Amino acid sequence: MTFLTLVTLPLAFFSFTGTAAHADGPGSGTPWVISVGDSYISGEAGRWAGNTNNGESYHDALGNTAYYDNASNTAEQITRCHRSKAAEIHIGGGVNSLNLACSGATTSTDASGSYFKPGIDFYNSGGNQGQALMLQSFAATHNVKMVEVSIGGNNFHFADIVTQCVADWAGSPSWWPDYCKDDSVVTNNMSTSAVNSRRAEIAGAFQNIRTAMRNAGYADNAWTLLVSNYMSPIPNGSGFRYSESGYTRQSTGGCGFWNADADYANGTLLPKINQTISEAITNSGLTNVKSLNLSTAFNGRRLCENTVGLIEEKGLANWTSAGAVDKTEWINTIRTVSATGNYYIQESLHPNYWGEKALRNCVRQAWNGGTPKSGTCVRGANGLNANGEPNMVLQ
Repeated sequence: MTFLTLVTLPLAFFSFTGTAAHADGPGSGTPWVISVGDSYISGEAGRWAGNTNNGESYHDALGNTAYYDNASNTAEQITRCHRSKAAEIHIGGGVNSLNLACSGATTSTDASGSYFKPGIDFYNSGGNQGQALMLQSFAATHNVKMVEVSIGGNNFHFADIVTQCVADWAGSPSWWPDYCKDDSVVTNNMSTSAVNSRRAEIAGAFQNIRTAMRNAGYADNAWTLLVSNYMSPIPNGSGFRYSESGYTRQSTGGCGFWNADADYANGTLLPKINQTISEAITNSGLTNVKSLNLSTAFNGRRLCENTVGLIEEKGLANWTSAGAVDKTEWINTIRTVSATGNYYIQESLHPNYWGEKALRNCVRQAWNGGTPKSGTCVRGANGLNANGEPNMVLQ
């Protein structure tokens, strides 16, 4: 997903890790896993480990090349897609990976704005291609065994909803709060007709992935589609560590939501979006699908949650300090006027470096050594595993 206006949020030709075996193709050669979709899978915000108001150097985990994905590691192949080096698809362990996702993508390509946003379709114009067409071209000459997809949030205009929520919080007093949960940007996008349209669009994206793989020479049972949904990025109102009165919730924590709107987001909005994604799987008719449920994966590590804090609030020197992964947030702060230097507003409310690494652990477990499986991914024991990732459990 990608933010716009007040908050822009949201989500060579290929970026990959590993080296393809000679004469790879459908059913032969080193296996590949591919990601398609929006910013929640592209790796948006993957540069930053935890949050701080003390400066970039305290949590800059990947540096200026964080989103570079061309062959020479000097630029992005598609500007502002933000395919992070920390992106979850890069599971390693002898499995090659390719990230085709793009921050801001919907199910359909958008070539009308300042930045090209490839959808999960077969768009082909002026040297620009949709993600389904990119997948088809790559899969024809590589042994693709799993495609992971995260899509739908931008179709629901989630960024516009978040923008409205933050604006309502900033523009009304605690004794007379203006909630976003009853604003038209929410009610219109959550209406029955809107949800029905979004379900059809998401199902169509899944079908486009299947068509791409069939066109590349794959039988449906030769590969797996792993569908990821969206995690809760903020706690319920009672779980915030900053009061909803005054301005600290946004000026310090970067989480300007009223308690009631946070409760609505976790109790109604995100469950409805995730339910629609699940229903779209059924409507698509695909038979080779596994589901990765991430809805509660970050609970206890969410933005402004009272179980974690900013780097300075926890007395840490920087993101590399012992225990930082367990004491700081896995969701990037919501930035407005604070998006200066190397910060991007579009990084707001996305999994950061720790979050991306946690998701990578989840994806590796779902890959399951080449026999993909469904499951719900939740936090495990504190600390990091041998791959430098937060411990996660796929249930």
